[in-house]
Amino acid sequence: MILGLSIIISACLFLGLSAYKAFQYAQMPLHGRMELYPVPLEKERHIYGGSYMEEPQWWSKPREISKTAELIDMLKEMLFIKKLFDHQRSLWWASYIFHLGIYFLIAWMLLLITGALTDLAGASVNAHQTLWTAFLYYLTIFTGLVGFAITTAGAALLLLRRIFDPVLKKYTTLQEYFNLVLLLAALLSGIIIWSPDLTFETARQVTADVMTLSVVPNTALVIHFILLEVTFIYIPLSKMSHYVGKYFSFHKVLWENEPNLNGSEMENKIKNALGNKVYTLWSAPHMQEPSAK
Repeated sequence: MILGLSIIISACLFLGLSAYKAFQYAQMPLHGRMELYPVPLEKERHIYGGSYMEEPQWWSKPREISKTAELIDMLKEMLFIKKLFDHQRSLWWASYIFHLGIYFLIAWMLLLITGALTDLAGASVNAHQTLWTAFLYYLTIFTGLVGFAITTAGAALLLLRRIFDPVLKKYTTLQEYFNLVLLLAALLSGIIIWSPDLTFETARQVTADVMTLSVVPNTALVIHFILLEVTFIYIPLSKMSHYVGKYFSFHKVLWENEPNLNGSEMENKIKNALGNKVYTLWSAPHMQEPSAK
C-alpha cells in the first residue's frame, strides 16, 4: 500500500509543482521587450521576418495575426527541437533521441494506465473489445521498447558529450551531471525490472496494483520506484523544468510584439514595469543609485 501510494503522490507532486512553476512564470513582470523577428504570429510577414509596423499608420489599422503559423512553429520546436538542429547540429542528434524517447515513455505509461483500467473494468469480451485489447497490447510493447532504448541511449550520449567535449564541459555544472545520472539510474533500473517480460504484462499488472494500492514489493521494484519518485519530484524543481519555461520564453519574450498604444493593456503593463524597484544594480557607474555611488 505504501509503495503504491508513494508513486501516486510523487506523480501528483510532479503535476502540481509543474503547474506552480507555470503560475510563477505567469506572475512575473513584463520582460525587456526584444521584439526579435521573425515572429510567427505575423500573418504572411513571418516568412521574411517582417512586422506589422511596415504598414503606413499601422497604429490605426487592425492587427492581423496567424495562430496557425504560431502553432506550426511551436510544433517544430516541440517535436523536432528545430532551433538546436539549425544552430548546433552535432548536439541535436543525442538531444533529439533523448526527448523523443521521453515522448514514447509518456505514451507507454498512459497505455499501461489505460490497459490497467481496462483490466480492472472487466469489460465483457466481444469483437470490439478483443480488437481494442490487441491494439493496446502491441502499442504498449512498441512504445515501451522504443522509449526505453532511445531515451537511455540519448541520456548516455548527452552525458558522454558533456564529459569529453572540451568546450561543453567548461560550462557544465555538477547539477547537470547529476540530472543525467539520475535519469540514467531511473531508466536502467526500469530496464532491469521490465526486461524479463518484454510484453510488459508485468508492468501492466504492477500499474493496476498501484492503482488499487496493492503492490507486492521486492527489492528491485522498490529501488526503481524510489528512483522514479525522486525523479518525478526533482524535475519540476530543477533546470529540467524547461518544458514549462519554454512556453513563456517564446510567447512572452521572443514573440511578444504587442503594440504599445495609448490606453492599451500593453501601456499599462509597461507603466507597472517601470514602477518596479531595482534591487540588483549593475557595476557600471551610470547604473548606480545616487546613494550607492
